Amino acid sequence: MLNMTDSAVSAVQRFIESAGKPIAGLRIKVEGGGCSGLQYGMRLEESVGEADSVLDFTGVKVLVDGDSAGLLDGVTVDFIDGLEGTGFKFENPNATASCGCGKSFTC
Repeated sequence: MLNMTDSAVSAVQRFIESAGKPIAGLRIKVEGGGCSGLQYGMRLEESVGEADSVLDFTGVKVLVDGDSAGLLDGVTVDFIDGLEGTGFKFENPNATASCGCGKSFTC
């Protein structure tokens, strides 16, 4: 299914630790929008949904809903911290096109 680099896992761990409340995991989803039609969404969740798949990356729980699971198959999530910017980067081998910013794609 989904892969996360060590850098991404470390970044999520930092965000969870600074949340100031109990966090069940990081939700990663795909939703309509963006300039290419589909976009990635991420947010910290306080609870796990009944239909969620729960992936464990060295103690970091990633929650994926059933609608997003197929679109995230084979995707690698990385966290980049450099001169050109800081943030999460998605590498999707299933994408047939993506926008210049890398935040939206087409399958």
